[in-house]
Amino acid sequence: MAKLLCLLYALFFILYFSHPSHAIRVYDVVSFEAKADGTVDSTLAFHNAWAAACASADSSTINVPKGTYLLASLALGDCKSSYVTFRIDGTLMPLWDGAEADYRNDYWLSFEGFTGVSITGGSLDAKGPALWACKASAADCPTGATGIDGLMSVNSQMFHIVFNGFQNVHVERVKIIAAGDSPNTDGIHVQLSQDVTIMESTIKTGDDCISIGPGTKNLWIERIKCGPGHGISIGSLEKDTDEAGVQNVTVKNAVFIGTQNGLRIKSWARPSNGFVQRVCFLRAIMKNVQNPIVIDQSYCPHNICPTQVSGVKISDVIYRHIRGTSVTKVAIKFDCSSKNPSTGIRLENVNLTCPNQVPESSCRNAIGNTLGFVQPNSCLL
Repeated sequence: MAKLLCLLYALFFILYFSHPSHAIRVYDVVSFEAKADGTVDSTLAFHNAWAAACASADSSTINVPKGTYLLASLALGDCKSSYVTFRIDGTLMPLWDGAEADYRNDYWLSFEGFTGVSITGGSLDAKGPALWACKASAADCPTGATGIDGLMSVNSQMFHIVFNGFQNVHVERVKIIAAGDSPNTDGIHVQLSQDVTIMESTIKTGDDCISIGPGTKNLWIERIKCGPGHGISIGSLEKDTDEAGVQNVTVKNAVFIGTQNGLRIKSWARPSNGFVQRVCFLRAIMKNVQNPIVIDQSYCPHNICPTQVSGVKISDVIYRHIRGTSVTKVAIKFDCSSKNPSTGIRLENVNLTCPNQVPESSCRNAIGNTLGFVQPNSCLL
């Protein structure tokens, strides 16, 4: 039944993300007077190219040729086009320095709530190191702008890519780079969105490579290389009592290298009506990962922690063909809610080793079963 469920997810995404094949209009930002020499503000040119591409219902491509383009804060939305491809062969950079506080928005580039977008190629350098150094010095620093809402990024000041309120999104061949100690630099964050695919990407950052927030539905993640970073995480959840659930998530063929976590679900220990259900973690490889498989429903990254019990209900989570090495002895940790124990947890053909130690599992309020070879030994009820 579990195999059939994951196969049905795969078939759904293959069919769903076959976008229209009719004629596609191409809009080159250079034809709108964008400058590729990295010395002139090209914000207006990008805005005008977007407006032209979105003026009709036809599918369209916005092309960014090789070169370096300077942009101020830019919000892109209100699009009539049935499908937009944002093709970047160059590098985008902000006008400001990372430690300056003269930008007026909490984002740099924002793609705001529309249906049908594909983002490929190129890179973005958001000048994050100056801000990270400022924060490390305990000085009075600006908060920082989320690098991109719906694109890709190098050295973002905070989150690199955010999909908030999106439907039918396809992202592939993205490269995200930030220092392993850069704070709050999640690679890709998805929330309140559905039918999102993220494929064939490399993410090196100081926080979650991919984080999955409340209201995410039908998310497909495949062939991701993660590290350094905090792994691929559902959560953190329960920031609010009234919170939308997470459902139908597949993570397939991910590789984790030297990360803090591998496959993680995390929620704060406080009341909530949220849930996580129907999740497939398939064919992941762990290379010297601290916590390869973890459910943490007492999540608290700082010193001030809630003392209540997590209300998030976790069910139907499959871990299949997971292998590799754990840095810590406890390679599998399920720390679940006493109020809503996790149910339907399945470990299938899992082989995690720990150099010079016998690996262990740790379970609390976790109910499920195993199939095939499982190491370390399961502690599921």
